[in-house]
Amino acid sequence: MAFIVIIPARLASTRLPGKPLADLGGKPMVVRVAEQAALSGAARVIVATDHDSIRAACAAHGVEVCMTRSDHPSGTDRIAEVARTLALPPDAIVVNLQGDEPLIDPGLLAACAAQISSTVPMATCAHPLHDVLEAFNPNVVKVVLDKNGRALYFSRATIPWHRDGFAQSKDSLPAGYVPLRHIGLYAYSNAFLQTYPTLSASPLEAIEALEQLRVLWHGVAIAVHVTDSAPAAGVDTPEDLARVQAHYGAL
Repeated sequence: MAFIVIIPARLASTRLPGKPLADLGGKPMVVRVAEQAALSGAARVIVATDHDSIRAACAAHGVEVCMTRSDHPSGTDRIAEVARTLALPPDAIVVNLQGDEPLIDPGLLAACAAQISSTVPMATCAHPLHDVLEAFNPNVVKVVLDKNGRALYFSRATIPWHRDGFAQSKDSLPAGYVPLRHIGLYAYSNAFLQTYPTLSASPLEAIEALEQLRVLWHGVAIAVHVTDSAPAAGVDTPEDLARVQAHYGAL
């Protein structure tokens, strides 16, 4: 299935200023992300940015760039602008890959894109959780699915709640209980991508601080590809950056 990857990249970062241009083995992070995305089989990989230094860094390494407005409230709005600029057809499949995921498994991008169909215009990914601390960590987003592998709900809470198992102990996960951790990778049909920014906010997303709940609240299906193991962590902190720099330094 043909798809394109668009990587939203902003220079500002509260915890790690200048993150897209951080050096990873001689190349900026955003370039490393684009190179990883290119291994997915994507027909096209594009960086979406509003900052000229990111544009210049990508151009220096042969990475396609599309400049966008600077006032977008989210990365999804930014990639929607790029899709309009490129005049992509309504049935084009667009994968939204964050610019701080230089170690993302390329196969995960293709698997996510493959979930899109005429009746399911949005897709994401998840993996099984086996650590009880992560299961109870509100910074770890969980998702529950229906029988067709579509999202029923996303939450920072421990869902589904194992009533009997947790009544006995919360020190370990009950036997046979495997919650799913959400992975922040998304794919959309372009038709829905253009609709997404027009959807009104939902009370659920305000409570949970999870934007994807807006989609479910409006009755739109989200398919979830479940992978066996957790993907490599992205770069959010100086410690994350040091870890990834060590990875590239060892190559």
